[in-house]
Amino acid sequence: MKKLNIVFMGTPDFAVSTLKTLVENKYNIVGVITAPDKPAGRGRKLNESAVKQYAVSQNLTVLQPTNLKNEDFLAELKGLNANLNIVVAFRMLPKVVWDMPELGTFNLHASLLPNYRGAAPINWAIINGDTKTGVSTFFIDEEIDTGEMIQQESVIIAPNENAGELHDKLMHLGSKLVLKTVKQIEAEEVITTPQIENSDLKTAYKLNRDNCKIDWNASITDIHNKIRGLSPYPAAWCILENGDDALDVKIYEASMELEPHDFEIGSIQNTKKEIKVAVAGGFIHINYMKLPGKRNMQAKDLLNGYEFKTGAKLL
Repeated sequence: MKKLNIVFMGTPDFAVSTLKTLVENKYNIVGVITAPDKPAGRGRKLNESAVKQYAVSQNLTVLQPTNLKNEDFLAELKGLNANLNIVVAFRMLPKVVWDMPELGTFNLHASLLPNYRGAAPINWAIINGDTKTGVSTFFIDEEIDTGEMIQQESVIIAPNENAGELHDKLMHLGSKLVLKTVKQIEAEEVITTPQIENSDLKTAYKLNRDNCKIDWNASITDIHNKIRGLSPYPAAWCILENGDDALDVKIYEASMELEPHDFEIGSIQNTKKEIKVAVAGGFIHINYMKLPGKRNMQAKDLLNGYEFKTGAKLL
């Protein structure tokens, strides 16, 4: 058995589950690397990452470098005498960092690699209508998410599951997979396999304003998948044209109704209790929507105080 001295690198909630699992299984975490504190809110109070908050609660050594190539940081990192780095939801590492420990650096990625390399694998699996995804561990190399595979576990994506729900499912599955991977490394029984490249690989592009906008001319299924794939964050958006107003609105939850109709694509057909949008082959029922400056509201509550005028449509 190999004695492990681990440096853990991560920032958001997704990473906390894995760090917690390692701590609870009595692994020696010699240091935790996370993002610097950032000002947030009206008072610009410094906001600590979820990983830092947990690490401090466990009295773990925390480093928060702004520059991963900074000589002082690298000296501190070397001084921790780690022989294994574990990365979960952190930023890209320079070679001088990932190549430092004797046993290497492995990463947990929330997809079935080689599919969905990149920044937003959970969102894109749903947006693209996949019915299966998973988590992978692999050793980091020079490229992004291309290193030799160690382990994988898959899960089914439910038809109405959103990105937040899938995130939580993969977070727990991922922490178990990291533990399994660590035990293999500890027992010196790791067997890696190269990722197989092919032209059909799907990419997890970084989310931006353009690729989060709803195209109401798309298929009803594609629209539904985009809404749930971007919920609860950053949320799919579009423009509401209502009389003289043109408002950016966010849609957090919707359902599909397959039914032939002659309405204009994007036109809103609402009653006192429901908002539905005409699309090719049916209607998208909007369950939760957010108007500018307002909170996210259920359709029936929104309709209590907001009027859709005749001819209102979503663009």
